Amino acid sequence: MAISVRPIGPEDERVVARVLTDSWAGTTVMALGSGELIDAAALPGFVAALDGEVAGVLTYADRGGSLEIITINAVVPGKGVGAALLDAVRAAAVAQGLSRLTLITTNDNTHALRFYQRYGFDLVALHRNAVDRARDLKPDIPAESDGIPIRHELELALLL
Repeated sequence: MAISVRPIGPEDERVVARVLTDSWAGTTVMALGSGELIDAAALPGFVAALDGEVAGVLTYADRGGSLEIITINAVVPGKGVGAALLDAVRAAAVAQGLSRLTLITTNDNTHALRFYQRYGFDLVALHRNAVDRARDLKPDIPAESDGIPIRHELELALLL
């Protein structure tokens, strides 16, 4: 089982849209922290494949001095796909001479928090009740997940 990762290209439009829609109920996502709706399918990023099948997608935005991971989805969990996608975006940031990677997740996303911290990200900020404000722009953000109320944004950074 070999994981390959490549930059998103024009030929990936459908698969990126499918992965984003399956994960986020559409390609438009809330860029947590900046309070903007973004068409993640229009962003640069990477597609991971496992034995020739799409296994994950990562999209990012250039935030002047850092790359912000907007979405990361491992279609095939537990096989190293997420780490391979992070390795690719990290290499892209280093190649651009940038000093850090950032991302924001929500307080309920405990599995992802563990994954990001094990990768080397540090928690740098807590934005209390930020998800409540985000719902003004995207009302379909769920109120809870696995019995945990979704209220806060957690900002993480990886220094390069």
